[in-house]
Amino acid sequence: MSPKASETVRADPRRRLPAVGVVCGDAGARPLIAQFGAEALARTVREALGEARTALAAGGQVAPTVAELLSIASTRLEAGARESLFPVINATGVVIHTNLGRAPLAPEAVAAAQAAAGYGNLELDLESGRRSARHEHLDSLITGVTGAQAGLAVNNCAGAVLLALAALAEGAPVIVSRGELVEIGGGFRVPDVVAQSGSALVEVGTTNRTHLRDYQQALADHPAARIILRTHPSNFRITGFTSAPALDALAHFAHAHGLLLVEDLGGGALVDLAPYGITGEPTVQDSLKAGVDLVLFSGDKLLGGPQAGIAVGRRELVDRLGRHPLARALRLDKLSVAALAATLRLYRPPSDPTSRIPVLRMLTEPVSMVAARAAVLMAAIEATPALEATLQDTQGYAGGGAMPMQALPSRAVAIRSHRFSAETFARRLRTGATPVLGRIDQDLVLLDLRTVAEAELAVLAEAVQLAS
Repeated sequence: MSPKASETVRADPRRRLPAVGVVCGDAGARPLIAQFGAEALARTVREALGEARTALAAGGQVAPTVAELLSIASTRLEAGARESLFPVINATGVVIHTNLGRAPLAPEAVAAAQAAAGYGNLELDLESGRRSARHEHLDSLITGVTGAQAGLAVNNCAGAVLLALAALAEGAPVIVSRGELVEIGGGFRVPDVVAQSGSALVEVGTTNRTHLRDYQQALADHPAARIILRTHPSNFRITGFTSAPALDALAHFAHAHGLLLVEDLGGGALVDLAPYGITGEPTVQDSLKAGVDLVLFSGDKLLGGPQAGIAVGRRELVDRLGRHPLARALRLDKLSVAALAATLRLYRPPSDPTSRIPVLRMLTEPVSMVAARAAVLMAAIEATPALEATLQDTQGYAGGGAMPMQALPSRAVAIRSHRFSAETFARRLRTGATPVLGRIDQDLVLLDLRTVAEAELAVLAEAVQLAS
């Protein structure tokens, strides 16, 4: 190597980076090793050195010292040890907020999940001492509420659809209207779920109009088809020049041709919300009465329970789902079984689910009661010097892929900060000791009280004052 080349190598700032062993062997590393372990520290230091090496190769001139590398490692290790899932106050006015965990559980469901966290008779018959099935804790509750012959719960509604198609279609073509080829949250689409079940998708009709004759033609072209899959448009609406067969007519057609009608109902309403001004959302019981063979719906939307996908219908069909290998892969854990069972019990008379289940209470609550909470919050924060607050009529929504066109009259406290922009103030609320989620409208931060419980008002007022 020439003297000039040797000088270039020595000048490379990457050669001044300390080795992993040197950093981890420094006296300043001992507290970190005691707290997080030698392996975790070495891994974090190795990552920091890799990033420093990349930065120096891109033109950086100053290599971090041992002390600086230990400081970086300490920050990252402490951040990794902190909890990342926090309770938040939902002041968005969106009742079933997917990003916030959808349905908040009733106290009875929370208590049931807590009780089930230890050992329990999840799959044990206490009378005989023999093994039982976990779905037996739910079957009679599901059938009692829906009126179906049998019911089965798995981990979510998409899983229930996948299981139903895999167990009942068994690779035979599945007929779906083009107007129902929906995409749900996270980019998952009905055609993808059908494909994963092993069946071929047969599209019928057009986006806005599908007739029984379209199903007739599809069956003529695909005589091996076993299932018509109907998907309720729970997260969108097509309006105007539209047409689709009534559900009972579609059920009659399917049965006349030896097919099964399976409906992905999505939202899972078990009570009629029309008396509360919320129209257009069919109930599970409506679908069963119309002749649907198997109805699939969510546990954590309008039902108001934990995440689950529930299948109800004829005993023979539900049993086929329960025997399929996917049923084990998609099964509910013990905490969800307990929480779902407790939620379903709140639907049994004489209980009033609209007052006992948080989602239903928020959806059906008169706006006067929402306004009363807004007035309490307003009184608690209106004297805060850095803020200007007013009461504002607003609209909330069901959210979570349910009733997309149905606005809920609501009341919010609209806040303008004298110190921060609306975006900055909203971020300060989100990142405070008690995270608060509101929404921004015309440079105001709106805290919608439809989704805030009375018990949260004092904590919410304190969070607003601390963020100001």
